[in-house]
Amino acid sequence: MSLKLFRDTRLIVPFLFIFPAVVILVIGLIIPVLYAGYLSFFDWDMGTPWETAKYLGLDNYRRMLTDVGVRNSIWVTLRYTFWTTTLETILGIALALALEKPIKGASVFRTIFILPLMVSPIVVGLIWKYMLDARTGVINYYIEAIGKAIPVLQDFGFVRHAFLGDPHLALPALIVTDIWQWTPFIFIIILAGLQALPNEIMEAAYIDGASWWQMILRVKLPMMLPLIIVTLLMRIIDVFRALEVIYIMTFGGPGRTTEVLSLKIYKTAFTAQDLGYASVISVILITITLVLSIGILLYQNPTKTTAEG
Repeated sequence: MSLKLFRDTRLIVPFLFIFPAVVILVIGLIIPVLYAGYLSFFDWDMGTPWETAKYLGLDNYRRMLTDVGVRNSIWVTLRYTFWTTTLETILGIALALALEKPIKGASVFRTIFILPLMVSPIVVGLIWKYMLDARTGVINYYIEAIGKAIPVLQDFGFVRHAFLGDPHLALPALIVTDIWQWTPFIFIIILAGLQALPNEIMEAAYIDGASWWQMILRVKLPMMLPLIIVTLLMRIIDVFRALEVIYIMTFGGPGRTTEVLSLKIYKTAFTAQDLGYASVISVILITITLVLSIGILLYQNPTKTTAEG
């Protein structure tokens, strides 16, 4: 009897450890998502009793399909996500490869590279907003100084720019800001992965005569591919919900050139106070994130089928 009870306890214990995490996941994620989906079928203004909410069926979704602002936000979000994740991945891998070996001063460089990751997004937005200011920003100061020192460079853009007020420069400015803050995230993960690679495989490649580039392209990166894909997926999800830095720096302007979906949701919910329609956009954001995530995971682990005969 005691032996059976012991075996039953061993089966239950793992579920007891998992149970708190499941409860937190349900309360903090699943219930809000389901509630947003439910709310998307209603017209409800913030601050009014729920009894005043009007059931609209699929009208909010039909409205979304013809909303130019939503289509613009989706396009801005996709561009912003593509450039930030691509450049951050390339720079993060390059920095990790450069500081992989124990060289003199490597610990100092690693600390410097990690510092932006520790700064609050609000502070990051304020720092870069002031640095990019057209009149007093330090970046414009040095651009103008270089242009004055070498006048021919003025024809190539070495003059003062209203970066955050220019429809063509505002989004690149946000991309640079995100790269500055989040490249260390990829750098840390890739560096840890590189240092965990088996030495036996590296030594065998060297013995076979592999050059430095061949070691990277044919040995290290293929072995690191699953980790790179997971890291990329984490960044894509994080970029899709980016809000604070964009809110502080441009608030979606000039016009709607930097209005990502998360900011569109914020404006619709808290400025226009249209919670039903904001929920529809939230559902779209979740759907796009899921589709991209599943696509990346399927690319990493494709279903392989074999046919005989």
